Amino acid sequence: MVDRPAAPPPRRPLRADAARNVQALVTAAKELFAEQGSDIPLDDVARRAGVGNATLYRYFPTRADLIVAVYADEVADLCMDGALLRAAEAPGEALFVWLDKFVVHVATKRALALAGTENSGERRTELFDTWHNAMRTVATDLYDQACQAGTVTPQVSVEELLAMASAAALAGNSAQQARRLFTMMWFGVARDAAT
Repeated sequence: MVDRPAAPPPRRPLRADAARNVQALVTAAKELFAEQGSDIPLDDVARRAGVGNATLYRYFPTRADLIVAVYADEVADLCMDGALLRAAEAPGEALFVWLDKFVVHVATKRALALAGTENSGERRTELFDTWHNAMRTVATDLYDQACQAGTVTPQVSVEELLAMASAAALAGNSAQQARRLFTMMWFGVARDAAT
């Protein structure tokens, strides 16, 4: 069984009513992000959740905090996919398939990808940093396995590979175009990619 990367434990457990408020806020934000994008006024999220804006800001002090909470399960699933692929696929294929999933994730969740890098004066959330490290760990494991198998060139570091995959994801005007850009980039990294 593959363990999902866990979020850092909360400093103290939430009371039942507080946990309901947090869940209502995350659900409302997810709906509104899907309907209107993540740039919506945060007060709209509080209204839809049926709580005051002070409650929203108590649990999610910044937009980045809320964005990270909305996409929590998807980031954890992406990390888990890497571990499953590592165990089930040939090394080069496992790395390519996971990076392809990563590209689609970043292309379709741009707000999450940018939440940790926009406004460099703002703090990153602890959860965002945990996920960022978890994804780097997954990529490193897959990359190391592919290098050992001789299916990718060791002249490209895992950081460069992730940067190129992220660039393809953000440069594409759709997930499909981002995947195409990433595939073209892959031919410069993989050995015998034509096969």
